[in-house]
Amino acid sequence: MPRFVPAAKLSHLEEGKGTIVSVEGIKIALFLCEGTVFAIKNQCPHMGGDLGEGLLTGEVVRCPWHGWRFSVRTGMMPETDVVGVRTYEVKIDGDDVLIGV
Repeated sequence: MPRFVPAAKLSHLEEGKGTIVSVEGIKIALFLCEGTVFAIKNQCPHMGGDLGEGLLTGEVVRCPWHGWRFSVRTGMMPETDVVGVRTYEVKIDGDDVLIGV
């Protein structure tokens, strides 16, 4: 069972935009998507681009470096179920966004 640690304030997240946080030395990209917060590993597996800086369309973020796309809900590429990034469980406690590590 994961241990949940504070990562951000919900009031600081913007709908449809990524935010990069560091949780216990791990860079995580947070996305507020249709009122739900999702957390994925910030690093694209292709060349290491910051996914938190990518363009979010619906629930799919596009890596700003080379355009690889990942679902912020599942971490998987929409085109294949072979390539993906790690997802993290998220809990909301008042204004605190907690990430399971």
